[in-house]
Amino acid sequence: MQDELIELQSKLSFQEQTLFELNSALVSQQQQIDSLQLQIKLLEDRLAELEGQALPASGEGQHEKPPHY
Repeated sequence: MQDELIELQSKLSFQEQTLFELNSALVSQQQQIDSLQLQIKLLEDRLAELEGQALPASGEGQHEKPPHY
């Protein structure tokens, strides 16, 4: 009976340590996800800004022939 109790305590201790390690990994991964989501948002904003600069204003030049004509 004493050996079984010691075995159960050992298993519980191992499971508690594993749970702590998994929780730490989860927190780290969530921080990485948050950082990546912020980077994506910044890139989307920058892309929209660049696309806005590249578009001709109010249709200017939409009907011009390309330079090779």
